[in-house]
Amino acid sequence: MHLRAFLQVAAVALSGPALADDYIGFQSPTGNIHCGLYSGSGGATVRCDLKQLKKTYTARPAGCDLDWGNSFAVDSRGKGYLACVGDTVVDRSNPVLTYGQAVSLGGISCVSAKTGMTCTNAAGHGFSVAKARQKLF
Repeated sequence: MHLRAFLQVAAVALSGPALADDYIGFQSPTGNIHCGLYSGSGGATVRCDLKQLKKTYTARPAGCDLDWGNSFAVDSRGKGYLACVGDTVVDRSNPVLTYGQAVSLGGISCVSAKTGMTCTNAAGHGFSVAKARQKLF
């Protein structure tokens, strides 16, 4: 899907209430950050996985028996968190979200910049991720 078509789909999603189980996948221009933004009856969530990174967070999340450290998420409510995952949202066929572009769904927005990807919910909580540094807020 070309970026223009991708953004048109995102704009349509923003023009009215989200349908159950909407999903938008995208990646950074470098291909290092891949994200999945989805919305369903339980609210919205975005998750971004980094292929390469210098880990800012080095403590395993409590109760996590799966992979961690390269996956960050935020829900439509609450703060950003280090995700404990057994899969990946990396998909080379995802459209590229060029620098300065944003995508939104279910009250969560993500913005691509040369400094990395930042995703926030309506309360201003979320995360910023880049190869060199990751931040939860």
